[in-house]
Amino acid sequence: MRLRRGIAIAVVAGGCALTTMLVGLVTNAVSDESRWPGWLGWLQEHAWFSFVVLGVTMAGLTALLAGLSETRPPTPPGRPEDGTGPPGAAQVLRSLPRDTAAFTDRAAELERLVGSVRASQERGEGLPVHVIDGMPGVGKTTFAVHAGHLLSERFPDGQLFVNLNGHTPGRTPVQAGEALASLLAAAGVPTQQIPVGDDVGAVTEARAAMWRSRFADKKALLILDNAASYRQLEPLLPGGSGCLVLVTSRKRLVANEEVVMSVDALPPDHAVDLFVRLSGRPADTFDRDVVDALVRLCGCLPLGVSLLAARLRHHPSWNAEDLRGRLVAARDRLGELRAGERAVTATFDLSYRDLAPERQRFFRRLGLFPGTDLDPHVGAALGDVSVVVARLHLEALYDDHLIDEQPGSRYRLHDLLRDYARGLAAEGDSMDHAQAVQRVCAYYLAALTVVNGHIGRSGAVVPPAPDGASRVETPPLESRADALSWLETERANILACVRRANGLALYDLVVRLAAAMAPFLRQAGPWDQAVGLHRTAAEAARHTGDQRARGDALAELGVVRRFMASYPQAIEALNNAVTAYEAVDDRRGKADTLNQLGIVWYLTADNEDAARAQTDALALYRELGNRLGQANALADLGMTHRQMSRFDTAVEAQSEALAIYRELGDRYGEANSLRDLGVVHCLMGAYDLAARHHREAFDIYLELDDRVHQAYALNELGVVRRLTGDMEGARTAHSQALTHFTELGERFGRATSVRQLGVVERVTGDATEAIRLLVEALDVYRELGSRGGEAASLSELGVARGIVGERDGAIEAFQRGLQILRGLGDRCGEAEVLNHWGMLLFTSGESAAARGHFDQALTLARDIRCPLEEARALEGIGRCDWTIDGPGHGVGSLRAAVTVYRRLGVSAAVNDIERLLVSRSG
Repeated sequence: MRLRRGIAIAVVAGGCALTTMLVGLVTNAVSDESRWPGWLGWLQEHAWFSFVVLGVTMAGLTALLAGLSETRPPTPPGRPEDGTGPPGAAQVLRSLPRDTAAFTDRAAELERLVGSVRASQERGEGLPVHVIDGMPGVGKTTFAVHAGHLLSERFPDGQLFVNLNGHTPGRTPVQAGEALASLLAAAGVPTQQIPVGDDVGAVTEARAAMWRSRFADKKALLILDNAASYRQLEPLLPGGSGCLVLVTSRKRLVANEEVVMSVDALPPDHAVDLFVRLSGRPADTFDRDVVDALVRLCGCLPLGVSLLAARLRHHPSWNAEDLRGRLVAARDRLGELRAGERAVTATFDLSYRDLAPERQRFFRRLGLFPGTDLDPHVGAALGDVSVVVARLHLEALYDDHLIDEQPGSRYRLHDLLRDYARGLAAEGDSMDHAQAVQRVCAYYLAALTVVNGHIGRSGAVVPPAPDGASRVETPPLESRADALSWLETERANILACVRRANGLALYDLVVRLAAAMAPFLRQAGPWDQAVGLHRTAAEAARHTGDQRARGDALAELGVVRRFMASYPQAIEALNNAVTAYEAVDDRRGKADTLNQLGIVWYLTADNEDAARAQTDALALYRELGNRLGQANALADLGMTHRQMSRFDTAVEAQSEALAIYRELGDRYGEANSLRDLGVVHCLMGAYDLAARHHREAFDIYLELDDRVHQAYALNELGVVRRLTGDMEGARTAHSQALTHFTELGERFGRATSVRQLGVVERVTGDATEAIRLLVEALDVYRELGSRGGEAASLSELGVARGIVGERDGAIEAFQRGLQILRGLGDRCGEAEVLNHWGMLLFTSGESAAARGHFDQALTLARDIRCPLEEARALEGIGRCDWTIDGPGHGVGSLRAAVTVYRRLGVSAAVNDIERLLVSRSG
């Protein structure tokens, strides 16, 4: 049954899809390592209505562009767009449902299962998948969960449970890619790192490869419940031979190496024992022949037996014969309508008719819930009752075995009971279905209004609460953590409500729910899920003729596409959003969308277009008096100017953004502007000021408990320390950042830390170790598609290879790096490579050729006011002149270099030149 594709195919497909996801993030990024991890921090809603998914990150993610080498300290992640970072992958590695008292003796099956697992483990063999099949209501899930609890100690790395909805009425089976996203998040993978894309097959393969890799060396137990087919579950199988997978299905799935276990109806004597135990009455008060006949009437199915026992428990005046008579009457009432399922359906009918009218109505409406599991608040919305009353109904229905209790005080209907309840509802008021969906959607809109108040940034647009929201009882969500936890729990249910509302042509609800979910999906993703939601919302808005709502949906779609690095699709969606906003003169929507277009162009190094879009957005925000929008546009404009080596205008824009963020009390905006100012000041040679900004940013990230941004701030601080001669301080900072990124699974940030450590090794004299580290970083940057990171690594790799005598390899690295930098328009990086290349030529005895490189670097450095590269070029020119024309020549250039170095505090370079000058005078 493990129809695994070849390892090579899985690896290649997985790698390709994963690369696709990250490629855009860091593609064409001109040295902005910041904007990527920023997805977490970039999460903040950009003022524009907050396009979803990420809102961050899934928010800002703007792409971490790689910052160039020595003088190109890693640029900090971009500003958060929505929220204060990612919700954090919930490490729910203990997610088995509670064991049930309704489990009865299946000793033979349990012994076979446990014995199979024990034998495989003792022999050191890979654990086969165990497939548990059987008819509906026979107790497959109960058996799997009970076995899972018995075996849990053998699988210390976690026990997970996934309902695949293979036969759930009203729900389509869970797609493998969707289930993998949930599993990866539960296993601790940051959602922004889960592969996404438009090719469903490639994305599923990529997620499957990541999932197998994640559990390759683990001992974990996974229950895949309610599988529809082998094709659905095969990608979910972990890669580790130490993992146990239990699958339940109504179908006899095709199998190869799996252990197939069929669970049949209970033997009559076991069914009788279960009935007696659950009835709460002494065994000697029953006539076993009567009980035997009773349980045979419900096919000896555990579900039916449990319901019958509950009926007797709640009617002390009845005896088993009374119950048997009522069950026979119920079967007769069903006639041929449900002939194929009359055995167990009769028990449903008997239990349902025993309920009070108001509880019957509540039970029927549970069958109309589009989601899977629910809490009393959702129950209240469905039943049109108070939460207190809903809780009483749910507890009573659970006591009657008509619903199952799930972890977290949540409840769900067994698939057979859900189908039964839906059938009852269909027999009643034909309008009840739409009304129930409207009520539950209205509840979710009211709750999302509260949630978005916690996860949104100050000044961000929050979708308005629905009419009558003040009368809707919402959960007590007191913090951002509460809000994110609630969203993770309800996400699938809300999206199911959107699908049902769309199917019922409740288009206004579709649009409003999509808008309300946008900030969270920006953070939590996965982005392909968000793409589907916003496409649906855009089409729903088209049906209603609401151009503003259509613009909102298209804008959200464009932002998510940006996060997926699907830049052409992002631009198309955003341009369409601008058109929609212009049609209704929505200047705020247009400004937000122009801001997002500017970010896309920034990421693709279309700097002039980016600057123009941000300038236009800024003008609109100023007309509207929108302070957060102004700050966001200014911050993005500052980053664009920095990318164009326009450092003075970058500082001006970023400083104004910083002032507004502080005025608004937006700590993330403040930290991100401080970080970017630190990068610019470092490039301008103001190292003390740069260090102060980075430390201030780091302290804010520490306060906000954002480890991703802390790590980026550490890398940037390490660059400043290295440039000012504090090599141990630099090594410490980069090592701490490397630890953070490794623990978080943030590959781009980790590559940057490795690259910066390589530079430290090169500067301190270990060129061989430097080459090893730089090659490692280069490989990752290329895999991620980061041209800026690739150029930075090549620049440093050229220097290190020159030191060890690999002249051809060094020149090749310089040539490739220079080509990338010129394509990106990064003139500061270009000057740096020319200086490195010139020094290689100089040390190789080619002083005339070297001087030409230094001359070019000097022109670039002075044009963009990059003092470190200016000093290096002056030093190179002076040394070349000294060598070509003899001692005493080039002194003017050398002294000019000393002046700049002194101003920068680069004492080592000053000492080297002064020794040379002293040798002349001596």
